Amino acid sequence: MNLVLFDLDNTLLSGDSDFEWAQFLIGKDVLDREVYEARNLEFFEAYKAGTLDIHEFLDFQLKPLSRHPRTQLDEWHAEFMQAHILPIISQKARNLVGSHEDDARAVVTATNSFVTWPIAREFGIEHLIATEPEQVDGEFSGQVHGVPAFREGKVERLRGWLAEHDLEWESFEETWFYSDSLNDLPLLSIVSHPVAVDPDETLKEHALEEGWQVISLR
Repeated sequence: MNLVLFDLDNTLLSGDSDFEWAQFLIGKDVLDREVYEARNLEFFEAYKAGTLDIHEFLDFQLKPLSRHPRTQLDEWHAEFMQAHILPIISQKARNLVGSHEDDARAVVTATNSFVTWPIAREFGIEHLIATEPEQVDGEFSGQVHGVPAFREGKVERLRGWLAEHDLEWESFEETWFYSDSLNDLPLLSIVSHPVAVDPDETLKEHALEEGWQVISLR
């Protein structure tokens, strides 16, 4: 059996679901445009540069979830999927996921699971390893639960996921990880088949030096 891991934002998606979710809430007047739009762009640029403070960002990202009931959030998310996510899923991305239908598949993403579970399901991917927002009595607290799935945290969370399923790294004949970002170098470096997908300049340079496969889903 093979294990195939997919980053989500700017990899399977031709955009960033974190960024788009905040923009969606701004467009709904749920978040103040003047305050949040600039911060959203600031965090997005820091992520691309590899300088993101994940805990500062999660405070920004998760706090809005705590201000609204889950039923309202779910209703907004259904609208968000139609308006913001389906238009940035390419047929190439769907074909790539489909080419691994006989393998164990998981999305591994720093974006929180509330935003990303419906997207993973849209791709037909069975498993999700994501940053987990804390819940109290079914509602979001605005805090993060456990280790964020970011940089080295993706490796830690993956190992925890394997243990939960009574699996070990050695359980798999081959392991794949598809990603666009320099932030995913820790996980890309431990799989047998690292693949750079429309990579940023740092990842592209590293991939070429290491002889990793480089592909485009655009």
